Amino acid sequence: MLREALPCMQPVEPHEPAAPRLPPTAGPQAIDVQSERICQLLATAPLFEGLAQDEIARFARGVRELTAARGEILFHRGDVCSGFHLILAGQIKLAFLSAAGNEKVVEILRPGQTFGEAVMFMDKPYVVMAQALSDTCLLHIPKQVVFEEMARDPLFCRKIIGGLSRRLHQLMSDVESYSLRSGRDRIVGYLLREEGLDEDCPARGRVSIRLSTSKGTIASRLNLTQEHFSRILHELIDSGLIEVEGRTIHVPDIARLRASLD
Repeated sequence: MLREALPCMQPVEPHEPAAPRLPPTAGPQAIDVQSERICQLLATAPLFEGLAQDEIARFARGVRELTAARGEILFHRGDVCSGFHLILAGQIKLAFLSAAGNEKVVEILRPGQTFGEAVMFMDKPYVVMAQALSDTCLLHIPKQVVFEEMARDPLFCRKIIGGLSRRLHQLMSDVESYSLRSGRDRIVGYLLREEGLDEDCPARGRVSIRLSTSKGTIASRLNLTQEHFSRILHELIDSGLIEVEGRTIHVPDIARLRASLD
């Protein structure tokens, strides 16, 4: 069950569903300390970069710091959206679930990324579920605070729109990849992106890439079955392009792997 947290990333023990717990301190001084901490956390996020301290302080109103243990569900499809989330540490998976229990991973999100903005603006329930892939710390920013700040600050509006536009661009890239690129190219492209080695990166020589989550989750994210994903990894191993050691992928020559893309 999701819990409010102070400080971030305290261990979360399994428990029966209950209302979120407030920090153990109380009184005006404790409230000021908590507000200051929230402001510091918000200031580290790309979304709030460039905002003045007093502007960030306005967002601290109503913002909750939460922790989720690995495997915990933040929300299910159909739940009401009351704001958006900002990841401080850990990983979050957004996925569709079929009636038969089959899962399709839509996104794997990392620290600094946000999710839930589009649904918040549409005033619709969530269309996906969100689950922590590791022990995770995040902030929940209520929509009323966001709407008030957008009405006050055009620059913040542009930042929000920019974030949504990047998300749409990535979605379009995913559709192109699933429709036009082979499973092999999807996996190679994913490995290169994991370490920021795609596009015009000049990196050469041997590189080790630590997969951030399970191979099954990555396969679903790339619209591949786990069997197909494993088969392609073996093909890349046989070609001498990669070496696999658990979740670590060793690339003997990153330039050669990059050149293998069709």
